[in-house]
Amino acid sequence: MRQGAPNRLVAEHLNIPRGTVGWWRSEDRKARGERYEQPTDCPNCTGREFDEIAYAYLLGLYLGDGHIVSKTKQHRLSIFCNATQTGLIAAAEEAMRKVMPLPNVSQRHKTGCVEVKSYTRHWTCMFPQHNPGKKHERPIVLEPWQQGIVDAHPWEFIRGLIHSDGCRITNWTTRIVAGEPKRYEYPRYFFTNVSDDIR
Repeated sequence: MRQGAPNRLVAEHLNIPRGTVGWWRSEDRKARGERYEQPTDCPNCTGREFDEIAYAYLLGLYLGDGHIVSKTKQHRLSIFCNATQTGLIAAAEEAMRKVMPLPNVSQRHKTGCVEVKSYTRHWTCMFPQHNPGKKHERPIVLEPWQQGIVDAHPWEFIRGLIHSDGCRITNWTTRIVAGEPKRYEYPRYFFTNVSDDIR
């Protein structure tokens, strides 16, 4: 524990409740007079490299249909997904883990949707667009480092936007070719958002 292993990993290794490990750690710190500093793997705070492709996708999900709930000591990043889109749910969870592996990622099932969520006070470091109020009622401007990631990985960013606030359908049409009607199908993508800045 003193080497910095998080409570979750110690609890899994010893097969005991995480709360027990937390209590042990708290008592140990008190005995040594040590002040608690929550461990973090936030790329902005630690300077560590992170998966920019996963971040571009996660940024699209966040701007489309995600939000951060702020409390005094932590923030919860939530992405809401259609419950029938199991691939999308798995992709959202994987992107959160690739951007910040240390915080736990979980799911909460609701009628017709699944909330993919993760708790850490550092989600606001990665999504500085978070502020009180609705996204479409306030300016949404990317930081220069975010713009660089979006410029480098635009398709992952667009994929996140479409997965959150968009859809794909199959259009079809018929054409006469050599006197015979031929059917052609092609995908069509839609993205809907009331924020001028996000669009």
